[in-house]
Amino acid sequence: HSHRRGPRADMVPEIAAAVGFVSGLLRTRGCVSEQQLQVFSGALREALTEHYRHHWFPEKPFKGSGYRCIRINHRMDPIISKAAGQIGLSLPRLYRLLPSELTLWVDPYEVSYRIGEDGSICVLYEATRPPGSYGGMLTCKNQMMLGRSTSPSKNYIMTVSS
Repeated sequence: HSHRRGPRADMVPEIAAAVGFVSGLLRTRGCVSEQQLQVFSGALREALTEHYRHHWFPEKPFKGSGYRCIRINHRMDPIISKAAGQIGLSLPRLYRLLPSELTLWVDPYEVSYRIGEDGSICVLYEATRPPGSYGGMLTCKNQMMLGRSTSPSKNYIMTVSS
């Protein structure tokens, strides 16, 4: 018998969205072959799955948001640079291929990103949460307005930039 923890204990769609987004950024610059992208995507998917394993709370989607957040702010996110290393992409090349300011939030039911320090936040992937899973009709946007202090999560950034 399988151990199923609730309806969505897996992180597959969210991680796939995040990985697809980063690979897509590399693809648009055109100096990475499709074969390299496949390897990169696989490596990134494994790294994220491992990194998030004990930091994924579908019943509290924002818990650990800062920990899961992937950031490039003139410093490359180690998870991305590690995956890039698998296909021989050096850091300087990675910096040329990816935005110098990128924040990618991978949370249960929602993956979003922001390019530039004051860019707007775009949602890449949004799933409907199982009804009654938390807070009824509180959408994450309302929830952000209530303000919570965690490491760089969307809430903090929103308060600062508004």
